[in-house]
Amino acid sequence: MAETKAVRMRLDKLLALFGEGTRSGIRDIVRAGRVTVNGSIARDAGMQVLAGADSVCLDGRALDYKPVRHVMLHKPQGVLTAARDKKQPTVMDLLPPMYAAMGCMPAGRLDKDTEGLLVITSDGQLAHRIISPKKEVGKVYLAHVDGPLGDADIAAFAAGLHIDDADGEFDAAPAALEILSSSKEKSEARVRVTEGKYHQVKRMFASRGVQVIYLKRLQIGALALDERLAPGQWRELEDDEVALLEMEAL
Repeated sequence: MAETKAVRMRLDKLLALFGEGTRSGIRDIVRAGRVTVNGSIARDAGMQVLAGADSVCLDGRALDYKPVRHVMLHKPQGVLTAARDKKQPTVMDLLPPMYAAMGCMPAGRLDKDTEGLLVITSDGQLAHRIISPKKEVGKVYLAHVDGPLGDADIAAFAAGLHIDDADGEFDAAPAALEILSSSKEKSEARVRVTEGKYHQVKRMFASRGVQVIYLKRLQIGALALDERLAPGQWRELEDDEVALLEMEAL
């Protein structure tokens, strides 16, 4: 595991990074004797601590400081990929407030009705590289469509599709289509794309005469969705998983 570099900061700032309340609320928490630093009760919210080295606990719960956070979320259907929204639930609402307080944001987007792998990170540069078409980081999706698929569709995806619909016109980069099953009523396929245009996968299939009825992202680069995560569940990425993303997005 990579070592966390200790950072000197005020205790109230550290608690704020963990989403533990407003500055005045944090002062009240400290005054109440609920915070310990290296086993001793903290009395001053403005005291200096070494985040990442000192043991800081709130109500006996250790606050594990990391300067950068990376989360794998199994995004469920019906949730917006956004930091916040006044009317609808967002992916950030699925995480403890600590992650928003530390500046975590979704790396790319999934449509509201699409589920699957979403990386949420406080590393803005990594997020940008993941979604940049220039880096050609592949995204793999499982798609169910309402009609047949065949060799002609595989060839069309591989050649690159010209999309011209109500949402605009663009030339989609070549994509890999693998047909898992096909019938007149329904087909299942995996598709790997390296772009992230608006509703891109749905529009690519629509250009071939079929409509997507279910879409799930399985993979970003070499990082695969943890099958143990049910929709709405999440976990932090392991160091080797972060390394996979960083290698893909060089």
